Amino acid sequence: MGFFKKLFSKEKKEQLDSGLETTKRGVWDKITRAVAGKSKIDDEVLDNLEEAFITSDMGVDTSLKIIQLLEERVARDKYVTSSELNDILCEEISKLLTRPEDEGVMLDDFEVPAEKKPYVILVVGVNGVGKTTTIGKLAHQYKAAGNKVVLGAADTFRAAAIEQLEIWGERVGVPVVKQKMGSDPAAVAFDTISSAKAQGADVVIIDTAGRLHNKQGLMNELTKVKKVMQKVVPDAPHEILLVLDGSTGQNAYEQARNFVAATEVNALAVTKLDGTAKGGVVIGISDQFKIPVKYIGIGEKMEDLQIFHSDEFVRSLFGKSAK
Repeated sequence: MGFFKKLFSKEKKEQLDSGLETTKRGVWDKITRAVAGKSKIDDEVLDNLEEAFITSDMGVDTSLKIIQLLEERVARDKYVTSSELNDILCEEISKLLTRPEDEGVMLDDFEVPAEKKPYVILVVGVNGVGKTTTIGKLAHQYKAAGNKVVLGAADTFRAAAIEQLEIWGERVGVPVVKQKMGSDPAAVAFDTISSAKAQGADVVIIDTAGRLHNKQGLMNELTKVKKVMQKVVPDAPHEILLVLDGSTGQNAYEQARNFVAATEVNALAVTKLDGTAKGGVVIGISDQFKIPVKYIGIGEKMEDLQIFHSDEFVRSLFGKSAK
C-alpha cells in the first residue's frame, strides 16, 4: 500500500477533512454522547452506539454488523476503554468497506490502463443526483491527467440533459457527441465511441437517461446500449458508474437497490457529501451492495471529486491523521 499512501497527498487529505466536516461533527457528537461518563464499553454503550450509527445513515444491517464486531472485540480483549473506541471503530469499519481489487494503485492521477483505450464509462443514476456534474468533473480530472476525453449525450429524453452536458463540455474543453432529443440512446453511444476511437481518445464518458419508473425498460435500454458499444470496443463499457446523492440518506439505498437490480453496476460515485450529516451512507452502501465506491463528491470545485480511498475516508470521518 506504499504507492497508495504516497498518492494520497496532504492537500487531498485536507480537502477530504474539510468536505466531511459536517458528517464528522454529526457522527462524532453522537458517539461522544454514547460513551459519556463511561470508562469502558458495556451493553449500554453498545446500544447507544447502534442508535448513533443508524441515525447517521449507515443503515440498520451495517450498524448491527459494526456492533457485532465491537462485541466480539470486547469479548476477545476482555476490557476495552471508551478512549480506545475511536481506533477500534476505524479498524473494524475499514474492514467492512468494499475495495476495488487493485486499490493501492488506484490511478489517483486518473491514468488509463494502456490495454483499455478508449476506457469507456457508462454513467447511470436518477435525475438530480449530480450525474451530469459528476461527468463534467470526471472529464476535467481525466483531461488534467493528460488524457483525451470524449463525452456522449445519450440521455436523449430531456433536452436540458443534452444542453447541460454541452455546457460542461465547453467548460472543460472536451467534445460532446449528441443527436437531437428523442434519438435512440444506443445510436448516440455508437457514434460517441466510434468518434472517440477515430480521434484516438483515451476516455469516453456516456450519460444516460435518469429515470427509474420501469426497471425492465431501463434494463432493456442499457443492454442495447452495451451491445452497440461492443461493436466498436468489444469489452465496453469498462465501468458502469452509478451516481448517488449522499445527502438523501436512505433514498440513496433505494436507488442503489433498483439500479443494481436493473444493470451490472460495478462502481459507485457518492456526491454532495459536503454540507450533509449523512456521509455514513457511504459506509452502508459499500457494505450492503458489495460494489466499490470509486468517487466521492466533497465540494463544488472540479477538483472536489476525489477517488475514494476507504482507509483515508474512515480516518477522516473519525478525525484521525493519516498513518
